[in-house]
Parts: sequence; C-alpha cells; structure tokens
Amino acid sequence: MTTNANNLIESKEAEFHDQWASEEDINDIALDEAFQRFTAPENSQIVEWLGDPKGLKILELGAGLGEASLYFAKKGAEVTATDISPGMLKLVDRRAQMIGCKVNLQVVSANELTNIADNSFDVVYAANLLHHVDIQQCIREAHRVLKPGGRAFFWDPVDYNPVVNIYRAIATKVRTEDEHPLKISDLKLIRSQFGEVETKFYWLSAMIVFIKFVLINRYNPNKVRYWKKILKDYEKLKWLRAFHTIDQILFKLIPPLKWWAWNITIRAVKKS
Repeated sequence: MTTNANNLIESKEAEFHDQWASEEDINDIALDEAFQRFTAPENSQIVEWLGDPKGLKILELGAGLGEASLYFAKKGAEVTATDISPGMLKLVDRRAQMIGCKVNLQVVSANELTNIADNSFDVVYAANLLHHVDIQQCIREAHRVLKPGGRAFFWDPVDYNPVVNIYRAIATKVRTEDEHPLKISDLKLIRSQFGEVETKFYWLSAMIVFIKFVLINRYNPNKVRYWKKILKDYEKLKWLRAFHTIDQILFKLIPPLKWWAWNITIRAVKKS
C-alpha cells in the first residue's frame, strides 16, 4: 500500500474514532468485563498466555477505549497506550485518573511507531487493530519494538464466515469502510516475521447470541455495537460458556471450521 493511501486511510480512521470517542459515556466503558471468559474469550486466552503482567513493559497498539491498557496497568504493568485517535486517548487518560492508574499515552500510527525504540517492550498487545491497518507494516513495527524473546498478542476478526459478512454489510455505521478482516495469508505473514506463533479461534456456534440480538432483542446493528452489549450484559450471558466449549470441540474435530469463526487470537514470540 502506498504512503499516500495509508495516510488517507489513517486520516479517516482518526476522524471516525474521534467521533466515536465524543459519543462515549466514560462511566460506561467496560474494564474487567472485557476479560471475562464467556463474553471475551479472546482476552481471557491472552491473559492465560501472558501470566502475571506485574513489572512488564506493555505497549498497546490501537488502544481505543483503553480497556486493556487500564486492565494491565491495574495489574502492575508499565503500560504505554497508543492510538491514531487523540479523542480516544483523552478518554483513556480521564478513565485512568478516575481509577488511579498511570498509563503513558502516545498519538501515533501502528504502521509507524514514531519515537518508540527498538527492543524496548516485553509485550505488544493489539485488539481489533490489524484489520484496520497495513498488516505488513504493523507486524514489522511490532516485531521491531519487542525485546528479544518478547511476545505479541493480537486478536481480530476473520474474513470467511458468510453470516458475519452479511452483518458487516449491514452494520456500516459502526465500522470503517477500509476494514479488511484477516485471511490465511495474513497469518502466514505473521508466521514469517515471528519465530513462534500460536492461534486460537472463537465464536462459531457462540454467534447464536448475535442471532438473539437481531431476531429477539431487535437491536439495530447500526445503533448498537453488539460486542459492547455482550460486555455490558455479561451477567445475563453466562450460558455462552457452553457454546464456547462446543466451538473448541468442533475446531478439534474439524480443523478447517476454525476459519469460519468470527475471531482469531494470536500469540507471537520474537526470536531471542
């Protein structure tokens, strides 16, 4: 992708997320709820892989509303939250002050981590970011700033499920037009950059909750961010545990089904 094309996309992404930030109620931003096994299995898996974050230097790319940055900071990590949207980082700063956490903030593109030194972080974390950026450039930058032996954790949507793609075609108001969910070729790119890569897939049969949102609750996908509704209503959705268990059984029995999941979670280790 050319520099001019990237700059145009980044400008539109910043504008979209600044507008989103202006509409958010700071008291309504999920924190611990974003790490529950049955409503946020991606983050729960990352926490399991990561272990105790206390004392680790963690860089979050595309921090958004700051759920992960604040979660890790509360656990004792030294966190730097980056985002292309100044509006989003202002929310992160305000929420950090509210809960008594310290988070370093930097407005920067994940495609070019300006002023972040080589080999300077133990962990790079990015949620729902790769499908917004130039994946090749972002992965290269994430690898560059990690210390030898450092770990990168990503989770993002996958491209192949036709039902999810129908939802994407409908929910145009809560998505940006340049999004590109991950393909098998993107995972191969990550494997080529890092020495060790592990993956987990989530949300196949568990996507029944979205059918519930559409047919029973009648939530307009252009007015209600479904993922946010799941986090907010997690106490009512504990039944999702069973569907996540079913999904993992299905993926073991029929491995190709993984690519029909909604999300992929990735652990990548930089060679020592």
